Amino acid sequence: MKISLTLLAIPAAAGFMIQPLSKSTAPLFSSSYLGSLNAPGMPGPDYANVADKTPAAPMKGSSPSTGSALSNVNLSEKAKNILETENVVRVQGNSLRTWSFQTPAIDRVQILMKTEGRPLNANVDLWQGPDNTPQKMAVYIEDANLRPFSAIVETPGGQNAIAIRNTATMEYPLDACVEAEVQDGELIATTAGLAEAAIPRVIQGGAVFTKPFAPTVQSIQILLQTDGRPLNARIELLQGPNNNKQVVEVYTEDGTERPFFMIVESPGVGNVVRICNTATMEYPINARVEPYVIDESTIESSSSSFFIVD
Repeated sequence: MKISLTLLAIPAAAGFMIQPLSKSTAPLFSSSYLGSLNAPGMPGPDYANVADKTPAAPMKGSSPSTGSALSNVNLSEKAKNILETENVVRVQGNSLRTWSFQTPAIDRVQILMKTEGRPLNANVDLWQGPDNTPQKMAVYIEDANLRPFSAIVETPGGQNAIAIRNTATMEYPLDACVEAEVQDGELIATTAGLAEAAIPRVIQGGAVFTKPFAPTVQSIQILLQTDGRPLNARIELLQGPNNNKQVVEVYTEDGTERPFFMIVESPGVGNVVRICNTATMEYPINARVEPYVIDESTIESSSSSFFIVD
């Protein structure tokens, strides 16, 4: 038996062809934590593109700091006059009220709370979709009539809702108001002024930062940010040794996209703001704490009280 083998020639077009290797590179974004938190390409409110950057006239009867120079609206007085607004809601003790937004065009809201002189204990949550709470606040105020609560909450995207739960008993109701800002206006101008004018103070995880204020300072503005990491902080207003007049515990899942801004009323003397970063060392925060309203009449009365008796 004779066996013959025949080799068949396969055309090159019908065979397998090896594709040449291709290389593609994409630049990676990196920046120092101490650098600008609002660099181009980073998420969060665009403080650099505020339309009107012309300093406004000083508020009547007071002298606002540079942080509030971009806004003609005194948010401190707005919080004190909460009972005169149209959409005020009475929240009884151990009850919950929610405010939902019908349009995703709302970028931020202002939350105002006040009582008739009694203590205020409340939890404020930002809901975004089911079982998603990107921001939480636990608020305590000794006298919410003298020191009403005022804060700005960023609400980017859609399906947002604000929930306020009065954790006190039935004898301690509170009045709440949530006002939305559809386009860039007074709220973004207020936070932008503080972000651009004040130098941030880096608070490492577990560290404490304190700043005293003169008796002429009637209200204080506070802005907390991170570089995109979660934010966990405790803000206290002290008047005397270990005498807490107001305490706010805040959590934000992204301190760049949702920075925390609030105004703290500081009547009287011996006011000190204490900020504690309750997170670990890997999560520092940038804090800006500056006067918001300065009473000029107090300065004039103190300067004219010096005299010489022969």
